This record gives sequence, structure tokens and C-alpha cells, in this order.
Amino acid sequence: MSISPSLPTADAAAPAAACGAETDIRIELPEREPVLARIYGERPRGATVPLVLHFHGGTFVCGDLDNGRSVARLLAGAGALVVSLDYPLAPKAPFPEPIEVGFAALEWVYKQRVKLGGKGAEVFLAGEEAGGNLAAAVAMMARDRAHPPLAGQILLSPMLDPCAGTASLRQATGDATQCKWASGWQEFLSRPVNATHPYAVPGASLRLAHMARTLVLVGHDDPMRDEALNFARRLGEAGIAVTSSVLPGAANWPEALYQPEGSGCKACEAVVQKHFRDFFSAAPPPH
Repeated sequence: MSISPSLPTADAAAPAAACGAETDIRIELPEREPVLARIYGERPRGATVPLVLHFHGGTFVCGDLDNGRSVARLLAGAGALVVSLDYPLAPKAPFPEPIEVGFAALEWVYKQRVKLGGKGAEVFLAGEEAGGNLAAAVAMMARDRAHPPLAGQILLSPMLDPCAGTASLRQATGDATQCKWASGWQEFLSRPVNATHPYAVPGASLRLAHMARTLVLVGHDDPMRDEALNFARRLGEAGIAVTSSVLPGAANWPEALYQPEGSGCKACEAVVQKHFRDFFSAAPPPH
């Protein structure tokens, strides 16, 4: 990965983030190329805030830190300190590379939690569209490896199952012969056998017990609506605390979520931000 020599290291960027700046950083990962990220949010001196690792959307094959800006700013506006990750994209980096990088970044975030979020900071995952898939997969890895502990995951219009064939997806794509979500899945999975792996396809996982608390948000005309709500239902049946909501004002999701300058719906963004704030405030106390 090409890194600008003027780019600050993660440690050097932390004070700027505490002052409310949006700061690009480089995270050094063990036995991997460094990964770029952007820190959003403000931590008042002496305070503790939620710490969120965020994954942008882009159907697994496109998108960058700018495409994560809208959701990351909403998370920061709800009181969190956000680390938005520039994870590797397919087809150059198909499954499992983006998820392995995401998990390594989560371990880094957890190690830095006191510096970034304050003493006792709780760690969350968040993602929209393809980023929602990565957030759910990394949450599964954290569960299976019993570390790091997570306070919750936030999934917005998540891509969870390439074989869903739901009514909401059919309604959104109509008679189109080309579907960008199907194309993205094909590039991400790279081989049919990967479609059977729960980290690649969280929506088809048969084991959802002991996952982190979950918030699922979708739009009313959202192609990912049905698979996301089905995932929320199954998490609930597995004993996981889940909040899910269909936002009637959320038009053109998931595309609107990764527009760099906002979704264009201030009222909807206010509702989303309230969901974030309520989810953070309901997190269990540090242990």
C-alpha cells in the first residue's frame, strides 16, 4: 500500500482528534501492510466516550474514506470517537482479506481505547452496506476468539446474504439484468465455496448466540431491508439484544449513506443519530 510520507501515525493523530478534527492516520498492523483510517469526533478532557470502528459501503469493490464520512460524522455527532477504516477492496483483496484486516484494526482500536475513548471506553463496530457485512463478520470473529470484548454492533442496510433473493431486493432491482450488489458479492467471494463461510455471509450463519448487542437500521425502499430485518429477527431468537427500525424518511438507502456530503435528508439523519445515541447510552457499564 502506498503511504504518503507526510501522513501522521496513529499516535501522533490522537491529540488532534481530541480537539474535534477529522484526521487521517496510518495504522500499523502486525505482519500486514499499514492501513489508512480517519478519526472523527471529540472527547472532552477527562471524559469517556464510545469508541467505534467503522466500515464504509461500496459493494465490496469501491469506496474510500470519503464515502464513510456521512455515517462517521453521524456517529461522532452522537458522542462517539470514530475510527473509519480504509479496508482493502475486491477483486484485488477478496474474502477473507478485508475481514482479517478489519479484525486486526479492531485489536488495534481496543489496545488504544483509553487513549482514544478515555478510561473504561466501550468498543463498538459499525458499517453500512458492504461495510455492514464486514462489521458483522468481525463481530463474529471477536466472539469466536473471545476477544476483544464488544459493547455492540451497528448495521445500516447491511449486505448479509448473496442468496437472499428477498422481495425488497427484487423490488429495488426490477427487471435489470445487471445488479451491482450481485456483482460485488461475486468479486468479494471470488470462489463459490466461500459463500458457505459464516464470516463471508453472516446472514446465513447457523450460530448467532453470544453476538454483541445489535442495532439494525434500514430504509423503507431499501434493497437490503428484508435480509437485514431477518438477520435482526434471528439474532433476537438467539438471545441477542437487538433494536431494529425501518426509517420511512430514509430514501435511496444504501447509496445515500455513502455520499461524502450527507444523505440530503436532515430529518432522517437526525433520527439516525438519535438511534445511535440511544444505542450508546444503553450499553452495559464497563467490566
